[in-house]
Amino acid sequence: MSQKKLLLGDEAIGLGALHAGISGVYAYPGTPSTEITEYIQAHPLAKERNIHRDWCANEKTAMEAALGMSYAGKRALVCMKHVGMNVCADGFVNSAVTGANGGLVVTACDDPSQHSSQNEQDSRFYADFAMMPCFEPSNQQEAFKMVQEAFDYSEKRHIPVLMRLTTRMAHSRAVVDEGEALPRKENDRHYPDKEHEKFWVTLPAIARGRIRQLTQDQELFTKDSEESPFNVLKDGGDTSLGIITCGIAYNYLMENFPNGCPYPVLKVTRYPFPTALLRKLAAKCKTILVMEEGQPLVEQRLRGLLYDGNNLVVKGRLDGTLPRTGELNPDLVRKALGLKVKETYSKSEIAVPRPPALCQGCGHRDFYAALNLAVKKYGDEARIFGDIGCYTLGYMSPLNAIHTCVEMGASLTMAVGAADAGAWPSIAVIGDSTFTHSGMTGLLDAVNSKSDIVLCISDNLTTGMTGGQDSAGTGRLEDICKGIGVEPEHIRTIVPLPKNYPEMERVIEEEIAYHGVSVIISRRECIQTAKRHASAARTAAAANADNNKFK
Repeated sequence: MSQKKLLLGDEAIGLGALHAGISGVYAYPGTPSTEITEYIQAHPLAKERNIHRDWCANEKTAMEAALGMSYAGKRALVCMKHVGMNVCADGFVNSAVTGANGGLVVTACDDPSQHSSQNEQDSRFYADFAMMPCFEPSNQQEAFKMVQEAFDYSEKRHIPVLMRLTTRMAHSRAVVDEGEALPRKENDRHYPDKEHEKFWVTLPAIARGRIRQLTQDQELFTKDSEESPFNVLKDGGDTSLGIITCGIAYNYLMENFPNGCPYPVLKVTRYPFPTALLRKLAAKCKTILVMEEGQPLVEQRLRGLLYDGNNLVVKGRLDGTLPRTGELNPDLVRKALGLKVKETYSKSEIAVPRPPALCQGCGHRDFYAALNLAVKKYGDEARIFGDIGCYTLGYMSPLNAIHTCVEMGASLTMAVGAADAGAWPSIAVIGDSTFTHSGMTGLLDAVNSKSDIVLCISDNLTTGMTGGQDSAGTGRLEDICKGIGVEPEHIRTIVPLPKNYPEMERVIEEEIAYHGVSVIISRRECIQTAKRHASAARTAAAANADNNKFK
């Protein structure tokens, strides 16, 4: 019997991957992608089959581990947010050169409007750059089906596939019909045949031939895209305008036309871009409006694809018909179509905007308070380099504790560079999971160059910003720093509590005075994680008490 479930887009991807017969999911948590892995981790089938589902140290290690599973002939899913694509780019781009053996799907969740990110880059450019097929579902049902198709296609064409979602697709819910088919069995382990195995050794002499083949395959990938049922050209009676929608933009269009769109519509959810379908649309319409969530990847290429002196007019984000940045929504689409924008309620003056802030009782708060006291005497000379995590909110008033935040791991190496420029004291603040994600190599640089810096690792024993996932270095940070080469006497541990401010301030001042590499680990469990642990302990104790009554 067919089963229907109300799922997030992320959860639809996770369920589809389980139906596709994956043997492993490799990921680093990051909004809006986290729930894909969490859904798989909690699913009974993952436990029954013992699917690999632990969090990785970062996106690069996730990509490489999945590539190893693919080499062994099994299906692997990689999950990350868009900026994680920057971290795994080396492995991702080169995986198009090696190709895939077992199906390999990389899911990138983009964040237009930067709800929880430092930029709003468009991951479709990575697929285009790597010459890799890309799928972009327009709804949750498609996400469920397309990820299964992506695994099949990856094995059919021996190529990894990028699956791209955006925030509204990842974090909105819709009904998904799971169907009656049972989840596919996992692949048996098998290695590439002789024809393909040499591609996995990217010596220049081999890689040059593979790049030529990959370039030739673009025509095949495009033909497959044009014949895919996921890319559809729908007729419309009014040919004064043709519309191209990419991914979730199709939903926004149809929300404005519940009885059917009067214009011809090319619905694109799979790339390379279906050029033949585009030419059919252009033959009917002299004005084309492109609706795509993210950057104008499709729009900026249409003129090159279609230019033949026919004075085709292309509208979209580049000409201002749609905003150049930020998310699309049904109202923006409505305005672009020249329809009357529906009245909305004005913002209530009673509701006061509340900027994000560190939780009450958070250990990061107490650490920053002590740090501010310790550096106060240095005035504007003290430079404090921040990083990505909950503790980035230390920039906000009233703490005003950090000067920079660029990307994961940058705090440490920026502190090194500033110290090289003569800045003193030069202090880096990084979280425990960010340190193991991409801070350790920066610390090695600092040790090797004997930098005059203080590294402060704010250890809340979890990956707090994304919901409390395991942190890779929990319980081992001192040993890691010692192994990298920091002098043991300059690896200090403090407990961030108000009663400890004098001691914390003293430790920070002592390590600033030491002209070398110092590490201060400020350790207290995340207040939210601690609450969950306490609640679970109470529930377990109550259950034990009930059991004992009947013995």
